Amino acid sequence: MRLLFDENLSPSLSQRLAAAFPDSRHVDDVGLHGRSDAEIWNYAGQNAFILVSKDNDFRQLSFLRGAPPKVIWLHIGNAPTRNIEALILARFDRICGFVDDAESTLLIVEP
Repeated sequence: MRLLFDENLSPSLSQRLAAAFPDSRHVDDVGLHGRSDAEIWNYAGQNAFILVSKDNDFRQLSFLRGAPPKVIWLHIGNAPTRNIEALILARFDRICGFVDDAESTLLIVEP
């Protein structure tokens, strides 16, 4: 399960969550820093990533375009990276179910 963390999330998340989500990356890791939402969307879809963001634009793109990529939208507001990490880990089973569900395109994760 490959996650691509959006620019609005800490670049350290890909390392902090590597045990649970191997091969995950941050947009900075793949040369997408400062790129448009459309470029990030296309990259995630073409490279089998699940896009993780707090950005409402990606939630809306998911409604408009469907998958790929699937989107995990973190509805958490401003929070320390450790809280975001804990939230993602606490929802691990739910995230796995979402990934395996061929019909689902958007997962909203809240504290």
